[in-house]
Amino acid sequence: MKKWEIKMNIAKRAIVMAAGKGTRMRPLTYQTPKPLIKVNGKPMIETIIEALHDSQIFEIYVVVGYLKEKFAYLETKYRALTLVENPFFDKYNNISSLYVVREHLADSIIVDGDQIVSNAQVVAPKFNASGYATIWTENAVNEWMLKLDGNRILGCIRDEVLTGWRLYSISRWSKKDALTLRKYVEFEFETQKNRQIYWDDVPIFLHPDEFELEVTKISPDDVQEIDSVDQLADVDQHYRDLLSGDSANE
Repeated sequence: MKKWEIKMNIAKRAIVMAAGKGTRMRPLTYQTPKPLIKVNGKPMIETIIEALHDSQIFEIYVVVGYLKEKFAYLETKYRALTLVENPFFDKYNNISSLYVVREHLADSIIVDGDQIVSNAQVVAPKFNASGYATIWTENAVNEWMLKLDGNRILGCIRDEVLTGWRLYSISRWSKKDALTLRKYVEFEFETQKNRQIYWDDVPIFLHPDEFELEVTKISPDDVQEIDSVDQLADVDQHYRDLLSGDSANE
């Protein structure tokens, strides 16, 4: 390697967060965990797993909790995929999910399991620096909006209506930064008993000076987050028909 070339980090494993109850997607999530809801015939989480496989990432840890037994088939269908139970899912926020897989953070991609990935490049293994995917968003409400200097993350604003670069739940962590992330996740969860926070609060809001994070800018066509049944119906007509049927029966 020439001295002026930048050594790239390479993600060797993935962590998929899939323990939550998906309350905003009820009644669909009463019987089916949100990541397993099918969109145009395919469970959302499988779009993520297959994109990871396309990127040659096969070591995958899926954190489960709510209706955990529904995920069992994944270990049979996908090689090198491991389910990790979060026994705290019903009591604490998703910092608990990262806590239970903290030994696997080095050289990883962390992805929320309730997204639809259409472009495998959003989980490509090579990356310059640890950080998050981001999408330019107009009039976002109550989202995490990043303050940037080029690609470097300077801070984050939430709980307002804003236009700008929105944080998406796809992040990459080098071995060095993963050790720091693990240290502070353990500190917040074990020592501070700070268990009702998102895990992203740790690097973004609670200990930002311990990290030098950057963004990977992606397109809205690359990945979709589904946060309501109405949004689901916008991308899968099957659910629009169900909603129309429910209205007709009222």
